[in-house]
Amino acid sequence: MNPFAAIFQVLFPSTCAACGQALVRGERLLCLDCIASLNETRDSTVADNAAERQLGARLPLQAAMSLYHFQKGNTVQKVTHAMKFYGNSDLCLMMGRQMGLELLRSGRFDNVDILVPVPLHWWRRLHRGYNQSELLCRGIAAVMPREVNITAVVRHRYTRQQSRQTGDARNANVEGAFHVRHPEQLRGRHVLLVDDVLTTGATLTACADALLTVPGLRLSAATFSIAH
Repeated sequence: MNPFAAIFQVLFPSTCAACGQALVRGERLLCLDCIASLNETRDSTVADNAAERQLGARLPLQAAMSLYHFQKGNTVQKVTHAMKFYGNSDLCLMMGRQMGLELLRSGRFDNVDILVPVPLHWWRRLHRGYNQSELLCRGIAAVMPREVNITAVVRHRYTRQQSRQTGDARNANVEGAFHVRHPEQLRGRHVLLVDDVLTTGATLTACADALLTVPGLRLSAATFSIAH
């Protein structure tokens, strides 16, 4: 670290995106304590894991996984909110790389050849500045080299935030919200559909239903976390 950077770090220390404590040398975006407290599912190698049970009841999936357990007040929730609501795009890329490492370790996703993020409506993307699921995909692709496609499927209808919906309202909110604009880009491909949080599965299912209209498409799914 050059002298000017060292002085800047002392005067304006970086803070942990989860707990807000100042980061020390060698730490980036998250402190070591928060990294250690991320609650991993450790089930990506298991064929009947929690994500597959939840999504597989609705969808013909090749495989599915979620990297972390999301619970109210835990570090995973704080990281998710930092990625989704507080503009921390670098954290999305960092967590995407962690997902990529787990997908590689699993071995069950080796046949995936294209990554597709659950899209945001253009208005929400404009307001947020980025799609966190797209950045997760780009982080995955940094360690698990695959094409990232952000044009084939779109969210053509604006929907209310799913976190503010309950029960059947989640399904109704996103029903018919997605459209495959370029099916030729996905025909015959094994798509990994990527999102940040798996809660009821309503959003992933609605997006997957649109994707599964493409002839020959095989589908897997991965999320940063799964809610309990």
